[in-house]
Amino acid sequence: MALMARKSKDSLDREPAPLLAAPWVRSRLMRDVVPTTAVQIVATVGGIFFLFPFLWMILTSLKTLPEISQVPPTFLPESIDLSSYPRALTTIPFVLYLRNTLIICLAVIVGKLLSCSLPAYGFSRLRWPGRDVVFYIVLATMMLPYQVTMIPLFVIFTQLHWLNSYWPLVVPAYLGDAFFIFLLRQFFLTIPPELSDAARVDGAREIQIFWSITLPLAIPALATVALFSFMNSYTDFLTPLIYLNDDRLWTLSLGMTGYVSRNGADWSGLMAGAVMFTVPMIVLFFFSQRAFIQGITMSGLKG
Repeated sequence: MALMARKSKDSLDREPAPLLAAPWVRSRLMRDVVPTTAVQIVATVGGIFFLFPFLWMILTSLKTLPEISQVPPTFLPESIDLSSYPRALTTIPFVLYLRNTLIICLAVIVGKLLSCSLPAYGFSRLRWPGRDVVFYIVLATMMLPYQVTMIPLFVIFTQLHWLNSYWPLVVPAYLGDAFFIFLLRQFFLTIPPELSDAARVDGAREIQIFWSITLPLAIPALATVALFSFMNSYTDFLTPLIYLNDDRLWTLSLGMTGYVSRNGADWSGLMAGAVMFTVPMIVLFFFSQRAFIQGITMSGLKG
């Protein structure tokens, strides 16, 4: 018995340390778990930081004007007041401005998809003399800010008698965009060329390959272009301000400015209108975020 007790004591003395105390486990925790946790914490704090203005806007739209004017300001409303939303809808023709904006956005999206996908296909899938030089020239146009071309465009559209119409807001979308051409070209480069070669062997023409093979595979990139186009057109204020004089043709961004000029410091109504102005963009991004993220990540895989 004494011999067995001594053997069991020796075995306990020689028992290895717990697994968590192993150096390789600690190093793996420091290498994998700790950085991931730190990234999650930073992302959470950053998300709260960027969400705070939108949350403040919603809460302000639910307050009364005396409560908004309190010093120091209160974060949560004492009582929920929804009267600011009907007031924002009736003070300006909100539905009319929203309809005008959506018509322009739809036309711009169609124009961007058509005018950018075809050049991107030519720059990525076809070989022709001077292709790379022309592509670099197209990229160089991204360095020109809108303020540089604003006056020449205004002169051109004035001579075409397009002032006070939607043509100056829609037609440029059908003339291409350097950033979207670059984005689509990078995505097209990730598509295996064997698919196009097999279609050519079967007798398909380039336009058939573009329409039946390339575009269906590039839906994530096309969704990204559509989302960016919608956001740029939906929030555009300067271009409608230059070309639209009739308030019946105004977009929602101009209409919100008109609300301020008519109602002054009606902050609750203004915040209610801003909430309704923001909701379409949030809904669109919510339903297209997967394709948007996939289009952005895959567009940078090849140079």
